[in-house]
Amino acid sequence: MSGTTPGSEITALLRVLHGQRRHVLGILDGLAPGALRRPVLPSGWHCLGLVQHLTLDVERFWFRAVVTGDEETILGLTSGDEAWQVAPEVRAADVLDRYRQETELADAVIATTPVDATLAWWPHDLFGEPHLHTLRDVLLHVITETACHAGHLDAARELIDGRRWLVLT
Repeated sequence: MSGTTPGSEITALLRVLHGQRRHVLGILDGLAPGALRRPVLPSGWHCLGLVQHLTLDVERFWFRAVVTGDEETILGLTSGDEAWQVAPEVRAADVLDRYRQETELADAVIATTPVDATLAWWPHDLFGEPHLHTLRDVLLHVITETACHAGHLDAARELIDGRRWLVLT
């Protein structure tokens, strides 16, 4: 981002990320708990599982584990598709609240980390040699992944009750 200061670059990236996070929560607004757990695609995932994946495998993983290297977070990481599995006794509101809380924790990491800071930890067992190197790289990756999953939620919501997030006429 030539001609910008690191602070304005972070502000711009955060604005985009916040928009994608709002999309994730907004497209689910008004869905009943049962609908949030209803798989609508052949792969079998449901909206609540996708939000939990974003919470644990995206926001927590990339910001608190990879960017900061927080040992407790690293030790608590899920493996495989665990994050996609929401236990029946877990309330839908709790999953959505945890997503909101994790995004706040991620924002605190972003606010206190220089955009060019090198990553504190890298999961070689998952990804081999690092392909992301700085907070900037992680932000761009998380924006992309969140936007992709927001699109998945759009499709799921339309299949559930016909609602669409954004319709251009």
